[in-house]
Amino acid sequence: MEKHVLGLELPTEPRWVQIAERDIREILTDHAYCEQKAASSCISLIVTYPHLDLLVETLTPIVAEEWAHFERVVEALRTRGWGLGPPRKDEYVAGIQQFVMKGGSESQRLVDRLLINALIEARSCERFRLLAKEIQDEGLRAFYYELMVSEAGHYKTFLHLAKNYQPADYVLHRWADFLEKEGRLVATLPVRGDRMH
Repeated sequence: MEKHVLGLELPTEPRWVQIAERDIREILTDHAYCEQKAASSCISLIVTYPHLDLLVETLTPIVAEEWAHFERVVEALRTRGWGLGPPRKDEYVAGIQQFVMKGGSESQRLVDRLLINALIEARSCERFRLLAKEIQDEGLRAFYYELMVSEAGHYKTFLHLAKNYQPADYVLHRWADFLEKEGRLVATLPVRGDRMH
């Protein structure tokens, strides 16, 4: 099977977009919380590793950008007459977090956390691309195209940052392992239109 341009082993089930579009409120709500969690994840890394200047400098603007995305998704809900609604359990993120090694050095665990973030951004980018291409709402098509470009940049940033804390060969080997595991995980998850992942 040919790999996706982002390296993902398994592309999203094509009918996901049609299912998501049936109730766009649900996907927008889940998306809002995904952006909030992305900002929170970067804040957690900064708080855990404040002595790593490059990490702090790299992730600080991403926190601001992810939070700005959260605000924009909330606004998209509001303009359609909807509130934010409660958060949902993210089975995808819970699953990929299991990839993080339990032992290893501090720098190896840091690399794993950065690669988890890269993986989420890559899958989000792929889903945003599908929404930008296929949903009927013209405003949301443009919105998701813009976010697709942004998430692609974040995905590359996390991968590049990881190579500052372990040799590139190690990072790329670990990344390949994560991609393989992520593909297997996605294959086990139901196709749900109320979840971004």
